[in-house]
Amino acid sequence: MGIFDRFRRKKKTEEAKPASLESQTDMLDDGLISLEEFEEWEQEQLSYKFEQGLKKSRDKFQQDINALMARYRTVDEDFFEALEEVLISADVGFNTVMELTEELRKEAQLKNITETSDLKETIVEKMVEIYERNGDLSDEMTINSDGLTVVLMVGVNGVGKTTSIGKLAHKYTQEGKKVMLAAGDTFRAGAINQLQVWGDRVGVDVIKQAEGSDPAAVMYDAVNAAKKRGADILFCDTAGRLQNKGNLMNELSKIKRVIQKVVPEAPHEVLLVLDATTGQNALSQAKAFKEVTDVSGIILSKLDGTAKGGIVLAIKNELGIPVKFVGLGEQLDDLQPFDAENYVYGLFADMIQESDTLEEKLEEDKNDD
Repeated sequence: MGIFDRFRRKKKTEEAKPASLESQTDMLDDGLISLEEFEEWEQEQLSYKFEQGLKKSRDKFQQDINALMARYRTVDEDFFEALEEVLISADVGFNTVMELTEELRKEAQLKNITETSDLKETIVEKMVEIYERNGDLSDEMTINSDGLTVVLMVGVNGVGKTTSIGKLAHKYTQEGKKVMLAAGDTFRAGAINQLQVWGDRVGVDVIKQAEGSDPAAVMYDAVNAAKKRGADILFCDTAGRLQNKGNLMNELSKIKRVIQKVVPEAPHEVLLVLDATTGQNALSQAKAFKEVTDVSGIILSKLDGTAKGGIVLAIKNELGIPVKFVGLGEQLDDLQPFDAENYVYGLFADMIQESDTLEEKLEEDKNDD
């Protein structure tokens, strides 16, 4: 089965209207829809969010690919070099692009593909294959089923770290978890108050000390308080000062040691927040943080605000770090767990629709004959 066939079943979400969760829940409670129908609706809404959130990336990629194939009708080295430029401009990452185009050259030779239009679906297939190659990297959150889950949040200032913490707190609170926050970024002016505002907004406790306090002391208080209050998840904000990697490494190591005195297996996750709109700079930040701490997953904020959604491929393929959440809008529920299938569909929905339209036309012409 081709990659376009695999995603055609999602086509109906293009015309889906984002119904209210409350109305759907009421219908479920009243017996007007089954649990299976409710879960199907949830999946449709998730697909819709990805499709809408990736619109800028999808429009740019579709435009560039169509322009490329209009310019180059024949598969040759000039075409592959131009394709490399298109993919690099989409922030797919240099190494990933080189790997992808080399595989496309082999595929074109193996299948005797001579026209560039016949290579369009293969380009998508190979991008999916490269993403799925590191199948042992789970994009699921590690949640402790028996006791407190501690999540360290890292990232430079301005990437949306505090907002991501607030939205994660909202998500897990809505799922019935007792969530608490630790204001460990004690150096940035206003950081503690900003986290408190989010705590008030989503209705969770924030453990904090005065500005300039020792972050490790804040974490020690927070972990103890979370255990005493029976919290399920503790999200820990940290300072994002990359200017001095040595100091940052020492600070994060100290925080981990303090946390482990109370919860030996913690932290269960170390999530790095990156701003998708910064492109290759985000990739550089990921490399830098990987050098100073054990990053277990990425939160890619503001993905809806960039036309370069290929950064997801670069992060996983070149750094071996899974993307666990993506920011697809400004609303509280627009920070969504990353879903590879919905991501791919969000990037290539228009190409799939275009392929369907062409097939339908060919079928009509055949019937007319």
